Amino acid sequence: MTENTTSQSPDHESTIKMDAKYVMQNYGRYNIVLSSGSGSVVRDVNGREYIDCVAGIAVNNIGHCHPKLVKAIRDQAEKLIHVSNLYYTVPQAKLAEQLVKVTGMSRVFFCNSGTEAVEAAMKLARATTGKADFVAVEHSFHGRTMGSLSVTYKEIYRSPFKPLVQEEKFVPYDDPDAIADAITEKTAAVIVEPIQGEGGINVPSDKYLQEVRSICDETGTLLIFDEVQTGFGRTGKWFCKEHSGVEPDIMTMAKAIGGGFPMGAIAAREGISFGKGQHAATFGGNPLACAAALASMEVIREENLIDRSKEMGDYFMNKLRNMSLDGVVDVRGRGLMIGVELDRKCADIVESCMEKGVLLNCTSEKVLRIAPPLTITKEQIDLVVDVLEQA
Repeated sequence: MTENTTSQSPDHESTIKMDAKYVMQNYGRYNIVLSSGSGSVVRDVNGREYIDCVAGIAVNNIGHCHPKLVKAIRDQAEKLIHVSNLYYTVPQAKLAEQLVKVTGMSRVFFCNSGTEAVEAAMKLARATTGKADFVAVEHSFHGRTMGSLSVTYKEIYRSPFKPLVQEEKFVPYDDPDAIADAITEKTAAVIVEPIQGEGGINVPSDKYLQEVRSICDETGTLLIFDEVQTGFGRTGKWFCKEHSGVEPDIMTMAKAIGGGFPMGAIAAREGISFGKGQHAATFGGNPLACAAALASMEVIREENLIDRSKEMGDYFMNKLRNMSLDGVVDVRGRGLMIGVELDRKCADIVESCMEKGVLLNCTSEKVLRIAPPLTITKEQIDLVVDVLEQA
């Protein structure tokens, strides 16, 4: 990390002015302009370095600009960037095979983002069951498009856009009995995150997902796992569902699937699949995105990033639990998906850490979300904890 400076480069000032003039101001941005990155470090236009514990919100699992990913994108871009899904392509077929192997599911559908994956999962559940309703849980986050908003809990995201597609039932997280009570003969599926991300890195009890699976089996209700944030090694397994040994009927994926290249997908068990014409995505599974995803998965395997996620996550959480920081209520998580809950709002701590060269994210107002690239080192973790103590 380099020391902060008060003077800003012309690129810094002009970029912020252009953004203010031409970009819809729907994002609450921090006062830095990032320009490059490698591994677990990003740099701004002033040349200042930051240890990145946000990773594009759990996207850059293999680190920033991994050489293998860069080469795969470059090589594919020289051959074929996009064609319609009216035609077959080799990268899409290869990626589908790889995803079926790591998910244990039967077939996949490709899209472009996490919220699109949730939309696809909801459509597939309705098409499969002939039912319309869903049961979701409190503090859930499944996306911001109109369908996914119906199963996203936070009212600030929902209220400006009502009426939604429909109003779904929300029950307490980690409460299987509440799910059982909410299911009716009209329920198509239950949708749940194996660990809640935006809700505050909420880790359920060990038996929760197993009990929800049993309830869905007993009632003939489909079970959807939203693994958009928890997938591809983030929690110390390929997917978070592996910690409980529970298989959903449908699962959503995005964020880290492309190593930073935009992509989403769903996977479904045998017997659950879209029929011809039931769903589509113009850019879904395009050759460039699939080449990026194949390279990203190869890096995860070759560099043992799943084991590394668990090892570094355990190290990180132990350091956090032993640090001298007043007001810590809880440190929780799995792998490198970590939450530090405070007894007050944490936005000022995020700002202070940024000034000292560490990027963090505050979620659910009082929880510091720590989700660095899986390539982060112990030395970098030590620096992050030191900065947190100073903050």
